[in-house]
Amino acid sequence: MDERQSSPASFGPSTPLTPPLYPSAVYALPDLDALDCILDAKEAGFIYARDAHPNAQRLAARLAELEGARWALVTSSGMAAISTLVLASVQHGQRIAASHRLYGRTTQLFQQELPRLGVPVAFVDISDLNEVKAALQTPVRLLFVETMSNPLLRIADLSALAQLAHDANCLLAVDNTFATPVLVRPLELGADFVIESVTKMIGGHSDVTLGLVCGNNDMQAELSQVRSIWGFSSSPFDCWLAERGLDTLPVRMKTACANAAALADWLSQQPAVTRVIYPGRADHPDHELAGHLLHGGFGNMLCFDLAGGREAVNRFMHQTPGIPFSPSLGHTTTTCSHPATTSHRYVSLAEKERQGITDGLVRLSVGVEDLSLIQGELAKGLE
Repeated sequence: MDERQSSPASFGPSTPLTPPLYPSAVYALPDLDALDCILDAKEAGFIYARDAHPNAQRLAARLAELEGARWALVTSSGMAAISTLVLASVQHGQRIAASHRLYGRTTQLFQQELPRLGVPVAFVDISDLNEVKAALQTPVRLLFVETMSNPLLRIADLSALAQLAHDANCLLAVDNTFATPVLVRPLELGADFVIESVTKMIGGHSDVTLGLVCGNNDMQAELSQVRSIWGFSSSPFDCWLAERGLDTLPVRMKTACANAAALADWLSQQPAVTRVIYPGRADHPDHELAGHLLHGGFGNMLCFDLAGGREAVNRFMHQTPGIPFSPSLGHTTTTCSHPATTSHRYVSLAEKERQGITDGLVRLSVGVEDLSLIQGELAKGLE
């Protein structure tokens, strides 16, 4: 018998402790009837990995449980998750309302790409609920917000936004990447969809590129079809790695949040630092809201401004080899980024100034190292 066609190996009464990896791009079927049963959803099975594969299915199931969702779809990146959602839920001529404080690439998608496809986008200050309500007076299909804005960590009042959206017959989508479901589960507060960049804190080791969109409505089939048609599907190996990251997510978030809170207070006392931005501090504009919304910490992300602008940031980076300059976030070790030239590089100067993204702004993704080690490295850069 050809070993390639043999049944899976038997382990007797034992089972592998680590889930298996299924790298196969395509699956063999016995006949046309079996094909029909799978495609018609009468029987479980797999045919082509772009449509579905075991590692994505397993990861999605675990993430759905973590998010409190009825269904979840894993995509090739966080941006692919947003694109899948928009393409499946918004038609030509329908409007989107979006927070005017978003990740730079998300802003580009809404500002440059969607209008040329006939989908206008209105940007609003979601901290001003009256402004949001006014924007929803004209029919809007989708309201898109971030739980904690990138990079300046403004907090969205998810319950109030969900009420406004639903009163206007509008769907609410929440990018929850900075908070993760460990700190808040937006579906429980009324969100229709939750987006996560699994690449970040959920994956946790900077070795996967994945996204997630999940919900409790009846739109899974539409989103799944869009994901396959547009090629936003995930890699089995990345899904396998991300599931490993899930096992330590709660403990990583707890430690990183505690480190970030301590660092924010410490940085506020450093002469070279002119501003510290962290929701856990009383001087943050949304501190009270963050205390009500988030549970178990205020996040692992913080920002601080250095006097001296870009040159001061360069000196800081040269003097802190233990805090790598890495334009992403969520690694187990602490990394820094420069929003003005990375995440918001292609945002206009006027928009950067409006948001308060200065040339001296440094964004820290705080890791799980011993706090004294992080402080020691930061101190070198602040000399």
